[in-house]
Amino acid sequence: YILITDKTNKINKIIMKRINSILIKSFHCVNLILIVFYLYPGSIFGYFMYNNSSIQPQITRDFLISSNHFYIFVFLSTIGTLAYRNSKKINFLIIYLLVVSTMLEFFHILIPNRSFELRDLFGNIVGVIVVVIVYKIKKKYE
Repeated sequence: YILITDKTNKINKIIMKRINSILIKSFHCVNLILIVFYLYPGSIFGYFMYNNSSIQPQITRDFLISSNHFYIFVFLSTIGTLAYRNSKKINFLIIYLLVVSTMLEFFHILIPNRSFELRDLFGNIVGVIVVVIVYKIKKKYE
């Protein structure tokens, strides 16, 4: 029985290590793609969906904040938090996500065919903060 348990624990550790490696790589890929989409002068999705890069597709209607920006930063923050949840880098990740969510929107001031919008900025920041709050609450009760 002990031999089976030890072997199962080793297999579980290997699986979890592999899953975490995939999560970290996924976070970095999504992060890179997000930066490219944010810095592109126009809408890449609009170009492919409507053959017009000046049209921004809307997932759901905005309410006080940009829903598109909220969703993408919830997604990015969730992957990052899952990838680094057991790492000493988690606090750095949280700061990084907040800085990136702010800086990318401010870059829209400089990028042609893009514009800075407070709704977008708040959507970015709220998306990060929601995931961080959920993470902190979950961590507290583990």
